[in-house]
Amino acid sequence: MFDALWQPFAEFAFMRRALFGGIALACSAAPLGVFLILRRMSLIGDAVAHGILPGTALAFLCFGLSLPLLVLGGLTAGLGMALLAAWVSRRTGLREEASLAAIYPISLAGGVLLLSLAEQKIDLLHLLFGSALAVDAHTLTAMLIVAGLSLVLLALIYRALLLDTLDPLFLRSVSRLGPLVHGLFLSLVVLNLVIGFHAIGALMVVGLMLLPAVAARFWSRHLPSLLLLAALLAAACVWLGLLLSYYANLPSGPCIVLLAGAAYLFSVLFGPVHGLCRTPALPHPT
Repeated sequence: MFDALWQPFAEFAFMRRALFGGIALACSAAPLGVFLILRRMSLIGDAVAHGILPGTALAFLCFGLSLPLLVLGGLTAGLGMALLAAWVSRRTGLREEASLAAIYPISLAGGVLLLSLAEQKIDLLHLLFGSALAVDAHTLTAMLIVAGLSLVLLALIYRALLLDTLDPLFLRSVSRLGPLVHGLFLSLVVLNLVIGFHAIGALMVVGLMLLPAVAARFWSRHLPSLLLLAALLAAACVWLGLLLSYYANLPSGPCIVLLAGAAYLFSVLFGPVHGLCRTPALPHPT
């Protein structure tokens, strides 16, 4: 049994690269997902994951499979879509999540059409749903750099981000860091989504960011514990999802996200914090 849990990674270099890159991404993306949920911005993560596709497709059309340019194209498209939704919301009074819900299907459709025009065809299923084979040495290095940078910056802005999440009016009264922290946090979200689509898929990576974060909410009320639990759950889903993909010959992205979904459903049922099957607390003796 233990050999089966490690044998594919010991035997194949591409599986090791997918594992190390996926765990690095899990440790950086899942804590960002916790803050997205606390800030009631989970739809932004979903919308940006769709919105990066046209930028990535345009970069592929112009420059081919160049990882830095693909990341730059996706980052530009994701941030641009988020800023456009915010601008429309401020100008029209439409709620920001409604603006995002209107924009991201357009972005997704535009990206798919751009990819269909490419002379050098790329496997659309691997781009949308992920493939362990997509994680080469350069992609792994980029994923490790993004994960490390995200964790360092998240630690640096942790207190300000926490204040901006729980009491933005107080932060605004004592500091002008609120807009800067929000912009930096949003940039980290987009960067993790962009770098993650190589291994997890453009449509699947948001599941790795949000599902472990939501599941963790059923196991703890303390933010540091939530961040750690979300990262551990996401890393475990990457490991087991890659094994399921290998043994069942299935796409890696959906396997990882389905396991994250199973962890979420288990947490909904049996989590000690508002789980459906939790044991009610006994009254204190008088």
